[in-house]
Amino acid sequence: MIALRGVWFSYNGKSDSVLCDINLSIASGTVTALVGPNGSGKTTLLHLLLGWLKPDEGEIRISGRSIGGLPGRERSRLVGHVAPEEPAVLDLEVREYVSFGRTPHIGWLGRAGEEDDRAIEEALEVVGLSAKAAHPVRKLSTGERQLAGIARALAQDPDILLLDEPTSHLDLANTRRVLGVMHVLREKGKTIVLTTHDPNTASVLADTIVLLRAGRVAGSGTPAEVIRGDLLGSVYGVPIDVRTIDGRPHVLARI
Repeated sequence: MIALRGVWFSYNGKSDSVLCDINLSIASGTVTALVGPNGSGKTTLLHLLLGWLKPDEGEIRISGRSIGGLPGRERSRLVGHVAPEEPAVLDLEVREYVSFGRTPHIGWLGRAGEEDDRAIEEALEVVGLSAKAAHPVRKLSTGERQLAGIARALAQDPDILLLDEPTSHLDLANTRRVLGVMHVLREKGKTIVLTTHDPNTASVLADTIVLLRAGRVAGSGTPAEVIRGDLLGSVYGVPIDVRTIDGRPHVLARI
């Protein structure tokens, strides 16, 4: 579904590359977590996948086509994005905000039809916000706002969903709700790429973990292959213990 070959990127031209020689293949219908410390290039990589940035070198292909050759509207139908926060929408009602996800299908001045209404209602139901469809976004909790952002992306009905820190600043209950929605989306066959600082979130959710350090891939594979004390310790610069719980590796920071 997604392939990156020899991708380099910097914000100032030729020096201080943020991403260095990235080579990745992401299969359709899988969950991939980009994990790493601050400044490792996770969000920049998402923005490249969205086509918001262009690589200095290398190529990114989606469904076998170069992302640079995809028209903007087609790319928007194919790839959805959820940012950590979108404060500009806070005065909208939840349903109105979620309806923005249909823009690639009906245009900015088009009228929503029955298919669009069904997509909006289904998205609200998947994230558990149907009962709050008429509520202002600003009255939602932080976790509910994150779910509303996911619903907007779901209404878009993309094949690929990119999520930037989907559980950041959430309490345990809302983190569980968001992770539950991610499991539902995987069952629906969506290809998901998410960024996270938390290796445990990645371990619970992801089929593949890509560990980034200073813009380079430090490790890539299954949770068992990547969530290792020696590898994570070298990336984060602190001693890390890893224990297996219910068949998945979990990190315990050593004090």
